[in-house]
Amino acid sequence: MKTTALSALAAAAVLVAAPLSGYAATARAQTTTTDRVVMGKPGTFEFVLSKKRVRKGKVIFKLVNKGQIAHDFAIHGKKSKMIEPGKSGVLTVAFRKAGRYPYKCTVPGHAEAGMKGSLKVY
Repeated sequence: MKTTALSALAAAAVLVAAPLSGYAATARAQTTTTDRVVMGKPGTFEFVLSKKRVRKGKVIFKLVNKGQIAHDFAIHGKKSKMIEPGKSGVLTVAFRKAGRYPYKCTVPGHAEAGMKGSLKVY
């Protein structure tokens, strides 16, 4: 009789724990955000981000250069490779704390010409 009660208790614990582990996996999956970044539209020195604020976690920046010269994208100690005109690239950054994170193009003179801003992480 004691064995049956212990088996029933163990089975109940597995049923309770299973949904919680699924929830944790789902919560982790929801912390990845994709943000499209268009850089240097013809004749301009600017970034246009599809999202100006994102949740804490991993952010995948999909970079598209619509300008006429090469640019890069730097944020939170990470920097993309140079993106040639008409090309694209990806930069993945993990944000663990809420706050404002400045971004810029590191090509000399580009940030001063307007290729900079800040991303809000909450």
